[in-house]
Amino acid sequence: MDPAALSTVLLDVIRPLAQARRPGSVDGVTVADLPLDRPKSRDHGDWASNAALKLAGRVGANPRELAAEIAAALADIAGIASVEVAGPGFINIRLDAAAAGMLAKTIVDAGDRYGTADTRTDEVVNLEFVSANPTGPIHIGGTRWAAVGDALARILQSQGAQVTREYYFNDHGAQIDRFARSLVAAHDGLPAPEDGYGGAYIADIARRVELAYPGDLDALEPAAKQEVFREVGVGLMFGEIKQSLREFGVEFDVYFHENNLHASGAVDRAIARLRELGHIFEADGATWLRSTEFGDDKDRVLIKSDGDAAYFSGDLAYYLDKRERGFNRCIIMLGADHHGYVRRMMAMCAAFGDEPGLNLQILIGQLVNLVKDGQPVRMSKRAGTVVTLEDLVEVVGKDAARYALTRSSADSNLDIDIDLLQRRTNDNPVFYVQYAHARTHNVARHAADTGVDRSVFDPATLTHDTEALLLGALQEFPRVVAFAAEVREPHRIARYLEELAGLYHRWYDNCRVIPLGDDAIEPVHHTRLWLNDATGQVLRNGLALLGVSAPERM
Repeated sequence: MDPAALSTVLLDVIRPLAQARRPGSVDGVTVADLPLDRPKSRDHGDWASNAALKLAGRVGANPRELAAEIAAALADIAGIASVEVAGPGFINIRLDAAAAGMLAKTIVDAGDRYGTADTRTDEVVNLEFVSANPTGPIHIGGTRWAAVGDALARILQSQGAQVTREYYFNDHGAQIDRFARSLVAAHDGLPAPEDGYGGAYIADIARRVELAYPGDLDALEPAAKQEVFREVGVGLMFGEIKQSLREFGVEFDVYFHENNLHASGAVDRAIARLRELGHIFEADGATWLRSTEFGDDKDRVLIKSDGDAAYFSGDLAYYLDKRERGFNRCIIMLGADHHGYVRRMMAMCAAFGDEPGLNLQILIGQLVNLVKDGQPVRMSKRAGTVVTLEDLVEVVGKDAARYALTRSSADSNLDIDIDLLQRRTNDNPVFYVQYAHARTHNVARHAADTGVDRSVFDPATLTHDTEALLLGALQEFPRVVAFAAEVREPHRIARYLEELAGLYHRWYDNCRVIPLGDDAIEPVHHTRLWLNDATGQVLRNGLALLGVSAPERM
């Protein structure tokens, strides 16, 4: 009996009890209002419910008395072994082995659909992440967002959301000019400008611009020469960024060019919309958004007194463009240095008449530090002063990099131990989880060789303590995925997988799928193969949500 089925049974039991006390008191109550929780100790049962505490006031009953009535009715339901009332009215439910064990077949039959849901089909999500400036390779902070953002997209899609992965291409502004001047300096054999970009990649890009340009670059006027290096150099750099992300397993649906906002008149349209709504004013020769009315600490300049657009004006235009494209959830992932930007963005959202935190969500990621031999890794062979995506993948591999970057909450600083990730031991978390998956396949291969198959399924035979614990964890997977989608936290999947892997390894040490020696094959061996394969399926489904492979042999 899975949680959804048990919640339905619980509601079916409660309705007549409530009707007898106060007719109509639970009308409108659904299974979503009666969540089940896993007790911290399995001694308290398989599931716990606070339904009596939640509904006692509505039905006019003492919570503990209502809980006792619910418990008595549940005790007569097939598949429920026992029900106890605890504390002020909590209900602890224990399933019998057959009812609990049915989950193994449910998972195998569902395959890669296990853990998916259709609860977010009304969400049309624009997920903007990475969005590194095209002035250099993706550094380790951007790499963290690539891993976390792609995992979040997969998780949201698994719950029915329509997700568009979007990369905001910053090709407008002073940083692009500094990049172009740096390329010109490299071409001319000069040091990088004081405010420019260094690193071997600048010389690489400059040489590629020289090869790509059909004429004599040095015959051009300085302004024209710089424009060639800007246009061609940015294109080459962005091509490298795309390729790096593709090799990391991250594909974007949309690459949105910041420059288009200014060239298309989108900035003027956004300001005009806010002016119609009464939120624009003029002062000191500039155009302002009255953002303090929506919680900002000060009003924001949109058009400066010299007529140039302020950077924030592009944010207005970009947000409005997303909403006009039909997205009702705009999620933006930003680095720690953008923390002070959140308030003005939320004020902008409210000024357009939207709901901050719903139509616009901003996730802030903290810093990533690489450690090797106990010391920080600070230098990149190519970028000079930062560690890049390619550096990390070259050292530990794509799977280890993606897993390490997603297994911790993005809003906390992260230290990645390179030595640890290179080990093929159980203290390496990605190896630990992948090895558990490979072990399930190894068990299945040996089972096939000895005649143990899935032709028999008798869930009542799954009575060992480690089987109850393993089934309990498997049952939690859909809830973990749903919660990870709700709170936008992919690391919850990784931590769950590590717990599941540990429970599987413990089960493997205690319960045999293949009989010893000449012992006969019994129903329990066939049934344990179902449980083995179900565990492999959940490990595989979870790793897929993180964009990490599930090897069958290691």
